Amino acid sequence: MTTITIPKKELKTVVKESVREVLVQELMKLRALALPDISGKEQKNIEKLYHKPYRKTAKTIEVEL
Repeated sequence: MTTITIPKKELKTVVKESVREVLVQELMKLRALALPDISGKEQKNIEKLYHKPYRKTAKTIEVEL
């Protein structure tokens, strides 16, 4: 078995990034669960009224955390 030695600061950074990624994924799941369910009839009515969403991005903002 080989042993890898990395500085404490680097390990802390890697763990921090990993925890952040997991939290983002779990928050996305939680938000999806919080969305109300709608019936098929209701969905068709929404699509009829508002058509399909545009695939074009209106505005993009990059934020570094």
